[in-house]
Amino acid sequence: MKKTSISIDMEAEKLRALRFYTEKKETTLETELEDFLAKLYEKYVPSQTREYIENMEEPAEPTRSRTKRQPRTPTDTPALVSEEEM
Repeated sequence: MKKTSISIDMEAEKLRALRFYTEKKETTLETELEDFLAKLYEKYVPSQTREYIENMEEPAEPTRSRTKRQPRTPTDTPALVSEEEM
């Protein structure tokens, strides 16, 4: 699914401190925000809507060529021989 960006304003000094401390926890601000947005999505978007959107994300089956195939015709197939004929 296509992604889009959001932007919010935050005081520069607070943002620097937030980045500093998230890195100390071996994560990133972006990762934390993505996780938080996912939780908000699940909290506010009804399950039927989420299911609908998830179904839209699934790739459709690959398109097959529209050429008609010739039906297979058996050629030179050996006839079944019973044990009595052997």
